[in-house]
Amino acid sequence: MRVMVVGSGGREYAIGRALHKDSAVEKIYFAPGNGATPQMGENVDISDYSELADYVEQEGIDLTIVGPEAPLVGGIVDIFKARGLKIFGPSKKAAQLEGSKIFMKNFLARHNIPTARYIETDSIEAAFKFIDSLPTPIVVKADGLCAGKGVIIAPTHDDAKKAASEMLSGKAFGEAGTKIVVEEFLDGYELSLFAICDGKDFVMLPAAQDHKRLLDNDEGPNTGGMGAYAPTPLIDDELYRKIETRIIRPTVDGMAEEGMPFEGVLFAGLMIVNGEPYTLEFNVRFGDPECEVLMPLLKTPAGELFDKAASGRLDELNVEFIDKYAVGVVMASRNYPYKSSEPAEIIVDKIVHTELVDKAHIDFAGVSLIDGKLMATGGRVLVCVGLGETIKEARDYAYMLCGQVHFAGKQCRSDIAYQALRDADG
Repeated sequence: MRVMVVGSGGREYAIGRALHKDSAVEKIYFAPGNGATPQMGENVDISDYSELADYVEQEGIDLTIVGPEAPLVGGIVDIFKARGLKIFGPSKKAAQLEGSKIFMKNFLARHNIPTARYIETDSIEAAFKFIDSLPTPIVVKADGLCAGKGVIIAPTHDDAKKAASEMLSGKAFGEAGTKIVVEEFLDGYELSLFAICDGKDFVMLPAAQDHKRLLDNDEGPNTGGMGAYAPTPLIDDELYRKIETRIIRPTVDGMAEEGMPFEGVLFAGLMIVNGEPYTLEFNVRFGDPECEVLMPLLKTPAGELFDKAASGRLDELNVEFIDKYAVGVVMASRNYPYKSSEPAEIIVDKIVHTELVDKAHIDFAGVSLIDGKLMATGGRVLVCVGLGETIKEARDYAYMLCGQVHFAGKQCRSDIAYQALRDADG
């Protein structure tokens, strides 16, 4: 089987790495890939979706897997399917679950799926009136895609009104913010739950927890994610069942009923309040860095899983996971997330501990190959992933590997998975 992975980040590298271990996958293509993906396959520098479909036909590529949200919201799946090409990901219509927060919130309301109280509006007066009716803090969201930055948690009513004003004027997020969602703040703990869907059936993956803040103790600005671990002990069988029956199943059924069957990765960002799950948001692809800790836990061959999901045949597959934990620590460039950084050469020490070779690996993200040298050229540069029998063991291996990686200005958190380890100790 020949497989193409669309995207260039750590998420796509992790998918490629899982495919690389599948003996049924003979060749992997990355479009466009990054400076490290040629270690596993061939990079393809084509950005136009129709031209990419031409290339897939020409090369006899059997399956395309789409990593990031922008091509999905942009309709790449529709273009490929119109040509009879097999592709894993939701249609442009189904991708509205991520592409429009207003569409998503109204969908939840239509299907009685638990979520926070909200209004959607383009009226400053309506926004202010609803803000005044809520206790603080208050959540204000831009409707469209903002690369993970379109959500403001405002500590006061005045801050919420300021955020709403700046979004609706187009000053904060341009067109993406000219309609907004204002919603009540839910006080609990966050979980990321992913389901691989084929339009009618789905497979839930182990629950993961992401660390969004730049600094230890969840301080500093929000980022795209500074680390993750899975599975999290913050979930038990009863909570899995609640999430499956109240959120995932009604979403898959509701999308099918509304004529846009959901195929691809359904990523539910959840808030757990007193043991009850509420939907904060949906994304229509793997989270990054959650993908980097989920892929190594997959026991079922990755090519088979994605192929069956893209063919509407998930019911033929018994999907299995290894009984281990994975912890991923993001190493970012000097100025992340404020501005870009100077390119810096990445040096990885020769690893002498055989255990570390077996129990840890690097997923490369913001890297380029310049004059034969691997250079850090992005914000989030790479993810060091450790596997272990316990979260602590996995975390220790991940940080051991971090110690072997060097580039000027590197930064990472030192407390990834602290919540799980604290709860285990206490």
